[in-house]
Amino acid sequence: MTALLGCHPASQEEVDTSNPVQVVVAQARTGDLRGVVRATGVVTPAPGAELVVLAPGPARVVELPHAEGDRVRRGALLARFEVPNLQADVAARRAELARGKARVAAAQAAYARLGDLFERGVAAKREVEDARREVADAEADVATAGGGLAAALAVAQRGVVRAPFDGVVTARLHNAGDLVDAAPSDPVLRFVDPSRQQVEAAVPLTDIAAVVVGQPVRVLGPGGVMAGRGSVIARAAAADPATGAAKVRVELGSAVTLAANTPVQVEIETVEHRGVVLIPAAAVVQEGPRTYVYVVTPDKHAHRRELQQGIVAGGEVEARAGVMAGELVIVQGQTALPDDAVVTPVRQEPARPGVPR
Repeated sequence: MTALLGCHPASQEEVDTSNPVQVVVAQARTGDLRGVVRATGVVTPAPGAELVVLAPGPARVVELPHAEGDRVRRGALLARFEVPNLQADVAARRAELARGKARVAAAQAAYARLGDLFERGVAAKREVEDARREVADAEADVATAGGGLAAALAVAQRGVVRAPFDGVVTARLHNAGDLVDAAPSDPVLRFVDPSRQQVEAAVPLTDIAAVVVGQPVRVLGPGGVMAGRGSVIARAAAADPATGAAKVRVELGSAVTLAANTPVQVEIETVEHRGVVLIPAAAVVQEGPRTYVYVVTPDKHAHRRELQQGIVAGGEVEARAGVMAGELVIVQGQTALPDDAVVTPVRQEPARPGVPR
């Protein structure tokens, strides 16, 4: 007898069932399964763990003592600039303050002299009051000039940049003697704290609803090598319509030593279902929007059942409906197998530790 499964396309090969068809089976079991959302990402410094050194204005690089890859302690010099505009501004503010102080001294002397003359009846009261107002105005100007000088000095201090934390120079883009601008497009140095890293991963919109803050994450480095663990610390409120993904930030543990900008894979461990029926993923047959599984009965007949699946992770599928624990499901040989076909089931060998299946 030759039969063809009715819902398979006509182009699919027929299976001769005049004799029992040998198939490989595995037993559905009861167990626990945790969902996993996989995504690609890149290692980036955490907020506050990166410093991009820019000149405070058009300047000349005077000192740049560290090379790319150097480890630098907090407080050590990273860069020193010579900024003519800032130096000129400080000099002008100093001169303005000096003139103000001289004016205050002159106003105070005039006020004292007029006060003495007024006591002797020589000067008018209005002259004394005018002199007092001049002292007050001069003192106010001195205060303004002092504030301007303090601000100019604060800006000028940006010509000396020191490490705000222990870190590593990841990029040196100029050398001593170079003329640089203050634009973000002309950075001088990049400095990061390698102990504070995160991963920015693009999670597909079909999976983003399962991701919540606090979930544990496995991080796989280049070549799929386990690099360490982390946890979800943020999920973007908006998705990128161009990529069909939403950004998720993963905080890395201190044991992770991947360099910034390293591409990685993340496996976000989501909800866990306990005490559910589990079958191998190889048993699932997908036909359009529907999912099926072949169950072998004790009389060695293969029956096709529609499967309602839940979590899929680690090579296993949660069977919410369609299979009961203890039943045998076909994991190899079910392609184009007709319903109620006679089969010769061969048990799938269990995986041995350290041996991939």
